[in-house]
Amino acid sequence: MIRRSAGRAFRVLLLPARAAPLMPRGPAACYGTSITSAKVQVNGVNLHYQQTGEGSHAVLLLPGMLGSGQTDFGPQLKYMNKQHFTIVAWDPRGYGKSIPPSRDFPPDFFERDAKDAVDLMQALKFKKFSLLGWSDGGITALIAAAKYPTLIHKLVVWGANVSVTQEDVRIYNGIRDVSKWSEKVRKPLEEMYGHKYFAKTCEAWVDGISHFAENSDGNICQELLPDIKCPTFIIHGEKDSLVPQAHAEYIHKHVKGSRLLLMPEGKHNLHLRFAEDFNRQVEDFLR
Repeated sequence: MIRRSAGRAFRVLLLPARAAPLMPRGPAACYGTSITSAKVQVNGVNLHYQQTGEGSHAVLLLPGMLGSGQTDFGPQLKYMNKQHFTIVAWDPRGYGKSIPPSRDFPPDFFERDAKDAVDLMQALKFKKFSLLGWSDGGITALIAAAKYPTLIHKLVVWGANVSVTQEDVRIYNGIRDVSKWSEKVRKPLEEMYGHKYFAKTCEAWVDGISHFAENSDGNICQELLPDIKCPTFIIHGEKDSLVPQAHAEYIHKHVKGSRLLLMPEGKHNLHLRFAEDFNRQVEDFLR
């Protein structure tokens, strides 16, 4: 069916239950703007995180490749409803301000990130929480939801995949050389990491994730999807040039009871480009 929000079309597929229609409203309420920043030792690494809000529903934001709370989730940290939610955005080991160590990509790096993320939230004394994962962070969130089901309340993922095809490898190699990235995307990462670390880590990521294509069916974590029991919301931009739509459809098919939202104008960074609509959709799902 078609929904329109703020003048933009959304196509929702296979909702398990009929959702209430979206009504026009202003920017998402934020109830204060204070964002704290700190580090906590988790699994031998000092992990950096940002935290805001005072709501009873804890939410962890999981960034993509080379991402951090600062670079990946500005509109969510600023505008998600801070009366209803306590929002935490973490920097995975080797990313953002969670350096040292330098980032590496062993075969189990997604599982390592999933354990770090869950252990971070437990170190912060959150007994149960929801996960919002973008791109690589979406893969991490899927693994965490499957492996730690008693801790995860709800799950939202976008720009994620659970396998790597030869077409994906071609796409990844197309972004290997960061000098070819647009200045708008490249500049904040160069400012955070310096050009050398940024370029080296991107190349290492391409090599690391491309190795999954050598597995049977290019598997990353396909076998874990049936173990996800929490309510799950999958969002995909139909103009995402980095993650083909088939990946979102696969996740939707194999996570029982999940919802799939297709954003016709959405690209890989749909939560930034359409932040107000994205935040509204996510908040409605989490409540």
